[in-house]
Amino acid sequence: MKLGMVGLGRMGGNMSERLLNDGHEVIVFDPDSSAVNTLAEKGASAASSLNDVVSQLEAPRTVWVMVPSGDITESTVNELVELLDEGDTLIDGGNSNYKESQRRGEHAAQSGIDFLDSGTSGGVWGLANGYCLTVGGNRNAYDRNRPIFKTLAPDDSDGNLHVGPSGSGHYVKMIHNGIEYGLMQAYAEGFELLAAKEDFNLDLGAIAENWTRGSVIRSWLLDLTVDELEKDPHLDELSSYVDDSGEGRWTVEASVELAVPAPVITAALQMRFRSRQSNPLGGKMLAAMRNGFGGHAVKKAD
Repeated sequence: MKLGMVGLGRMGGNMSERLLNDGHEVIVFDPDSSAVNTLAEKGASAASSLNDVVSQLEAPRTVWVMVPSGDITESTVNELVELLDEGDTLIDGGNSNYKESQRRGEHAAQSGIDFLDSGTSGGVWGLANGYCLTVGGNRNAYDRNRPIFKTLAPDDSDGNLHVGPSGSGHYVKMIHNGIEYGLMQAYAEGFELLAAKEDFNLDLGAIAENWTRGSVIRSWLLDLTVDELEKDPHLDELSSYVDDSGEGRWTVEASVELAVPAPVITAALQMRFRSRQSNPLGGKMLAAMRNGFGGHAVKKAD
């Protein structure tokens, strides 16, 4: 099957390569010409613009957009809607807000273009292991493009699923990432507690490895933790600063909108905020109040 891939960051590039390895014809475009050239050397057809991508495809066309969420997604999708024709398919595989995907789906439908929002999970390991995909949008368009989804899914499973109308694919991925926040925070707290029991001198790497063998808390995240602890047993090379991509925030916003409690995910998000603060005012305020009402000792700033 022939398709266009727009956006050749690490994930977009790996997805293009996986498609090429399975015999698909891929037209690639990215503002970074070196990324385009790298894929061209692996068999992709290079394009110099979005218009060039579309011109190299035969109807009905499929163009997959793999760019960061926000203004760049908006401008790319809008331009492609103008360039594509009725019956073509436009897929957004990035981490867009599901509400934006709903709106974009409606906009594309006005021109007879099928817009599919694909929640894409797999990270940097997707090239080797495949991606877990949750797809929203027209079911017929999903079925028509199923060879693409099947190639991107893991080899040993059909890890792609049509979940509902426009926006639902990205909504499911948003909740997926919210759950991820909670899982990661639980592991982080548990290992910090292990390390804090200094008189036991616990080997965190060995314990993590042990837990991957039949434990009820085994997971791919734990497998990755084992790898990281093997490289840096005490994680001395890392800062405790933790960023967030936005999907955790959207998950918490959805919990408020729907009045569905999500305390673990919310707390995990708040902990990421806290990780970026140095000597935060909130902590100072707590110290001041304890000193004020009880005369408790305080530590002065350096």
